[in-house]
Amino acid sequence: MFRHLKEDINNVMKIDPAARSFIEVLLLYPCIHSLIAHRVAHGLYKNKFFFLARAISQISRFFTGIEIHPGAQIGRRFFIDHGMGVVIGETAEIGDDVILYHGVTLGGTGKDRGKRHPTLKNNVMVGAGAKILGPIILEESVKVGANTVVLKNVPAHSTVVGTSGRIIPKK
Repeated sequence: MFRHLKEDINNVMKIDPAARSFIEVLLLYPCIHSLIAHRVAHGLYKNKFFFLARAISQISRFFTGIEIHPGAQIGRRFFIDHGMGVVIGETAEIGDDVILYHGVTLGGTGKDRGKRHPTLKNNVMVGAGAKILGPIILEESVKVGANTVVLKNVPAHSTVVGTSGRIIPKK
């Protein structure tokens, strides 16, 4: 766990020009705090201590503003910049070297069973306020623009922007 923590902090130092020191990142970055809590909660979740895992997750959410379900699978060097309002659902899978900005939701659509949250492969970047919904896959090195709503799979090395909202008449 400490090896991963050091790797996460060094990653923040590399990515964020505002990060001035190792100790500053460790003590003051909510992303780091939420990752520590998630690793503990995820371990408990995998060992079927669901209530305790969710309790740790909710306490972390209270203090950091970042909600990560303990069932979510997160890869290495994950960075949430200005994390307030980030929501990561139970069956979400996040690869290595992924960056999320504030207000991102990796959520479900409410109609799926089993795998109901997105999968983000390695090197994905998701802009502020984006909503990635349903059991979809964002392949390697995808970039998602701010406030974009993504409801379909995105091929590798693509950029997706805009909203896909449309009016659906009531039947």
